[in-house]
Formats: sequence, structure tokens, C-alpha cells
Amino acid sequence: MSASAKILSLSPANAIKWSVGSWSLFIAENYILSENRTAIIAAVGDDNYHYIYGLCSTLAVSSIVYGYQYKIKPASSSVPGMMLWAKNAPVPLPARIAAFVSMGLGLGLVSQSVPKLQIPLEYRNGNGNISATANNEASASSPAAARTAAENSNAESSKKWKVRCPFDFTDGKSKSLEGGSAITLHGVERISRHPGLWSFGLLGLGFSFLSPFAPIRIWLSMPMMVAWIGGGHTDSRHRRGMGGELSRDMDAVTSNVPFWAMLSGRQGVGAMDAFGKLLGEEVKGLNGLLALGVAASFVASRGRGRVPGGGASSSSARLMGSRFGR
Repeated sequence: MSASAKILSLSPANAIKWSVGSWSLFIAENYILSENRTAIIAAVGDDNYHYIYGLCSTLAVSSIVYGYQYKIKPASSSVPGMMLWAKNAPVPLPARIAAFVSMGLGLGLVSQSVPKLQIPLEYRNGNGNISATANNEASASSPAAARTAAENSNAESSKKWKVRCPFDFTDGKSKSLEGGSAITLHGVERISRHPGLWSFGLLGLGFSFLSPFAPIRIWLSMPMMVAWIGGGHTDSRHRRGMGGELSRDMDAVTSNVPFWAMLSGRQGVGAMDAFGKLLGEEVKGLNGLLALGVAASFVASRGRGRVPGGGASSSSARLMGSRFGR
């Protein structure tokens, strides 16, 4: 490749084309194949349909990885005009706040989709039973002694530390009430019908706020389009019974876009009541705190910036060396 061709391939316009184009190919491939699922299966069979789907998805994902590794990332060091701030400078505070909010929501959705975390030790303060031997011995002496023995035994047996599983697999989920069509919403289903897609999109958006290079920002934020278009198309297909099912009742009280059904009052209560029920009764507290902690730690570590030549630690070492070398 000539020098001029190489420069052209690393131009801002080319980097942006790969940022948008590779993800758009992935979205289009999934949309076209899933929309024509029935016709393709009728023509080539179910197994061959999945082979075709898997091959096309693999090629689309490969274009995403290739574009980032060979077209977008190299351009970030050769096209300074596309930088929103200096490469090794600290991330501006508004960008760090936006990154934390996006990553916190993304990791929060992930944390609410897994079993509920709980402290593995539990202090129980219930009523216990006295042993038959102790009861018989106390009864043989006197009724007063029997009462005292019973009280002491209950006091000891009712206060105990119990070991339990750190995961609570009994946490409730949304369901249809038996014998009727009403929907009882619970937890993450109240937020979005596609928490997995939106957590992926929000995490990508959070990462994008920490990058100063515009094409990388676009590339990292494109999963939001995957969640919006892909989730909407999945709902459309499921309403028609293609590859799944979405009942009218569930459709009426939930949404693809996170929190939209709650904000628009579609869940039978006002937005404040819906959020109050979610946060007060349904959210998995330890899971959410862990997700926010991970998001905060990551943003704090990436937002400080890096000093060329080894970072803050090597800079401090050089400063100390210069002082002691005087």
C-alpha cells in the first residue's frame, strides 16, 4: 500500500465509516435473517437456517472487530484533529459523570438479572424447642424449675447464627396471575423487556464517554442502536408469533426502552409509585451496590489520565530521584 493510500485509510471519514458501517451491517444482517426466518426455514430447513444465521453473524462481528483494530484504533494516534481532549489528559468531569451513570445503569441491569446476593450468615431470633431430656429432668424436680429450664432453653436456641447460600434463588419474577390475564411485574422486567441488550448498549455508551477520539466514541456507542432496533424488532416478531411470544397484556405494561413504561404510567400506577415499588420492594440491593461500586472504580481509574512514560507512579519516582540526587 502506498503512503497516500495508507493515510487515506486512516482518515477521520474512513474511521467514522467503519465505526458506523460495521455495526450497521450487524444490525441489518440480524434484521433481515430474523424477519425472513419462516420463509428461509421453509426453503432450506431449520438446521441450515441456523447455519446461515451463524455464518452471517460471525462475518458481521468479524467486520466490527477488524474495523476497530485496523481502521479506527490506528487512526486515533494519527488524526489529532478528531480528539475531544488531549490523549493522556484527565477525562473532563461531565464525561466522567456521564460514563458513571451509563455504566452504573448497564451493570445495574446485569446485576438485577442474576440471582439475588445475600449475606451468607443470618442471625435468627425465633422460638426454639427444648430437648425432651431437659424437660423431663426439670418436670421431675418442680413446676417452677420446669418453667425456668424451658425459658433458658428457648433463649439459647432462639438466637443462633445460621449459614445460608450467598445467592437467593427464590427471588420473584414477573408472571401472569393464575386463572386470569393480569400481569404481576417484578424487578428487571418492570424496567425493560430486553435488559440484556440494553445493559450491553449502556456499557458501551459508558466506555465511549471515556474516550477522547470521536470515531471510537461512535463505535462504542453503536450497541445502543443494536438494543433499540434489535429489541424493537424482536418485539415485533414475537407479537406475530415468530420465534417467540409477546402477549398483549405483557406488551401493554412493559417497554423495550428502559423505564419508558414506568415513566408513561403504563403499569397501572404513576411514575413515582412505580419507581417507589421497584426501589423499595423489588430491587436486589447488594447486587445494585456491587454494580455501582464496579462502575465507580472503573471510571475513577480511567478518568485520571495517564502520564507518558509510565504514569503517575514513574513520575513520582523520577521526582523523588531528582530530589535525593541533588
